[in-house]
Amino acid sequence: MWPEPFVHPALFYRGAGEYVSATTTFIREGLAAGEPVAVAVPPWNLALIEAELGTQAGDVLLLDMTRAGRNPGRIIPGVLRAFADRHPDHHVRIIGEPIWAGRSETEYPACAQHEALINLAFTGRRVTILCPYDLEGLTGEVIREAERTHPVLRDATGEWASGDYAPELVVDGHNRPLREPEKAVSLRFDHTDLSAVRALAAREAAALGFGGDRLDDIRLAVAELGANSLDHGGGSGLLRVWTEDDRLVCEVSDAGHITDPLVGRRPVDPREAGSRGLLIVNLLGDLVRVHTRAGATAVRVYFDLP
Repeated sequence: MWPEPFVHPALFYRGAGEYVSATTTFIREGLAAGEPVAVAVPPWNLALIEAELGTQAGDVLLLDMTRAGRNPGRIIPGVLRAFADRHPDHHVRIIGEPIWAGRSETEYPACAQHEALINLAFTGRRVTILCPYDLEGLTGEVIREAERTHPVLRDATGEWASGDYAPELVVDGHNRPLREPEKAVSLRFDHTDLSAVRALAAREAAALGFGGDRLDDIRLAVAELGANSLDHGGGSGLLRVWTEDDRLVCEVSDAGHITDPLVGRRPVDPREAGSRGLLIVNLLGDLVRVHTRAGATAVRVYFDLP
């Protein structure tokens, strides 16, 4: 028999020994059961797992989460679903570590929302996703939110159900107005001047040294956000562009309201009609933050400066 359709434990660990023991046991149990296994963790932990697995590492998909999950909004469609969907006839095991001590205060809310939304994205799927949390490197508030986003908790002593499991509180709790920039270049637009939105973002990005494919990515991401404003945000919007903490930030705001918490996080069959705007933005950006409420939505996409 297969395990329960979807299992999502948080692994609380102290030190490399506990980390390696718990993660490689999880991996080896999956391999022994003939289950596809993927590991997406920061490179320093990836090296520990690979060394302990030895030759078995060749049987596991190993991904650097600092690259594959640079933007937390990309992890569900680009990492977790991408792997699970390749194995629809198997129970799948994944280790995903999207939160580590080096994540910034700007990135963390998107990480926490991602962890909460995994539960909605994989309901009914034959998948187990183990998420490690470093008790020595992360704050108490991060650990408390992990208890809200994971129905099952583990540590070196055993496993238990989380009494604080409430992922919707984490999604809603981080849906706050975004901090205002000190200075930004702005442009209001409607259906008559969407090309000006692309041009403004490209001009500001090029002045910061972006070029080639990355400049095209910025142009495309902003165009998709602008098109969303025209289609779903009342027919007009506001673009603002600025720099913040070694990143270019492009924000598009409008009068729309995003009510689907998984918008932009579902892989889309290219043969199907429909909007892919926020999915494209998630796949291209280094970070995406969203604040939405009735009558107002702001989407910020961040690009690391070259």
